[in-house]
Amino acid sequence: PYIGTTLVEWVWGGFSVDKATLTRFFALHFLLPFIIAAMVMVHLLFLHETGSNNPTGIPSNADMIPFHPYYTIKDILGLVLMLAALLSLVLFAPD
Repeated sequence: PYIGTTLVEWVWGGFSVDKATLTRFFALHFLLPFIIAAMVMVHLLFLHETGSNNPTGIPSNADMIPFHPYYTIKDILGLVLMLAALLSLVLFAPD
């Protein structure tokens, strides 16, 4: 109630949806995938450096497997499957 009107005017870039709103949301639409990709890369870097958390609490380095190539292949396989699903939707059912 107190900040809502001010927040809406700031997001819209004025008192109504206008050209400034379109420009702001286009910039957000363009930059957001790059920001998400950077965050994923930082997450994978930290996961590669420190390893994942051990939920059992039992410290054992003997049970650990290396990040590369196992998790790298797993991540690439997930990416390929998602791209295949997206491409099949785009190419075979465009409407």
